[in-house]
Amino acid sequence: MGNDNSIIASSEAGHNNSNHSTPTGEIPPQEVFPTLLSSLGEHRELTFFHIHITDLPVIIYDKEYGISFYSNIEAMKAAGKYTLSSAHQIVKAKNFNEKPTLDLSITSLVCFQWLAMVILFIAFFIAGRRAKKKPIAPPRGIHNLLESIFVFIRDNLVLPNIPNKNTANKLLPYFVTLFVFILLMNLFGLIPGFHTATGALGTTAGLALTALVVINGTAIRQIGLKNWLKHLLGGAPWYLFFIMVPIEIISIFTKPFALTVRLFANMTAGHVVLLSLVGLIFYLKTLAMAVVSIPFSIFMYALELLVAFLQAFIFTILTAVFTGLAIGEHSEHVEHQEAH
Repeated sequence: MGNDNSIIASSEAGHNNSNHSTPTGEIPPQEVFPTLLSSLGEHRELTFFHIHITDLPVIIYDKEYGISFYSNIEAMKAAGKYTLSSAHQIVKAKNFNEKPTLDLSITSLVCFQWLAMVILFIAFFIAGRRAKKKPIAPPRGIHNLLESIFVFIRDNLVLPNIPNKNTANKLLPYFVTLFVFILLMNLFGLIPGFHTATGALGTTAGLALTALVVINGTAIRQIGLKNWLKHLLGGAPWYLFFIMVPIEIISIFTKPFALTVRLFANMTAGHVVLLSLVGLIFYLKTLAMAVVSIPFSIFMYALELLVAFLQAFIFTILTAVFTGLAIGEHSEHVEHQEAH
């Protein structure tokens, strides 16, 4: 929801479209939906509603030019090496069809990821300090909230899905952090003027990459690297390796890929529907449309609040399930191969 509150100023598209605005400053009907939906993407400036806070630095690596740092997009253009294409993508100034090797720029969604990290660090630090000072006293405030989440994740997600209790307890901090981090980023999108960092594929892919490491790293630790490699046969005879190994490798990467797309799609879809309902009011400019859209928008906002919690829960529990299955499947394959 928060993305639709920074409709024009927060996006480069909005700046470009302002040249086609009506004399009164209103957005032309044909530009309503592109302007609204453009607020969902990553931007190279930080805004709050229509207030410009700061330009964000541009960091680019290219095999030809090496690594380059610029304070903002205008400084990048002035340097002459890179420019923006019509699609607002960074390209080489001498060849508009050639992109740099790697764009490491800090974007608005990266800033909201950092904000979530800072908030969680402070919250856990305060809760941990209170727990050390008064270990016997009943928890209260932020300490009580985080302990409730900790117990919920432990008793409902981790222990039921990871068979080895010692392994489950060692992984518990990861799953608690994963849940609250995703939840906080999801909730940011419901705050007016903020953005949803999980609405970017890069964010969800990064989270899924950590899940990939945890799932397979835990399995390797449990059964050893040699037995983990044997598991790639899927319990089949060794002479079928050219069939089984590719299938098993694909299955290893399919799970984090599903996590990536599921979180991204669910967090983006709700905002698109919500922005579309808001856009209809400005597009049709009728009282009847406002009467219909506003109640539906309120309903969608409440649904998005539920989805924010639900998607954090689903991502965390699926990671726990995949970890438990990896340990179990690998152990079964090893036992099967040893029996033969």
